[in-house]
Amino acid sequence: MTKTLAVTYLAVAGLLGSPAATAAEPDAAVPSSGTYVKDSAITAKVKTELAAQHVNSLANISVDTDKDGVVWLSGTAKTQEAIDLAVTTTKATDGVRSVHSTVTVQKAD
Repeated sequence: MTKTLAVTYLAVAGLLGSPAATAAEPDAAVPSSGTYVKDSAITAKVKTELAAQHVNSLANISVDTDKDGVVWLSGTAKTQEAIDLAVTTTKATDGVRSVHSTVTVQKAD
């Protein structure tokens, strides 16, 4: 009986996997909380730096940051100079590794 119980236990453990093995495997689909903290911290820094420029048209620019410190700027600005200022300011912000911009000049009404 003991031998049968041990074989049954091994068979079930083999099908389910050991708790140690399954607990140690990271879930690739779920990013760590550190990723969100880093992303939002860089995004907040960029938004603060852009606001410090006091350029009204920079308010229409959205800022997103990925886990690698790459910042994505999108939206509209009144002039190409405002877009250039936004990109330059973003590049100079601590923690930013690179900047991608799809910001366009806003059409005159």
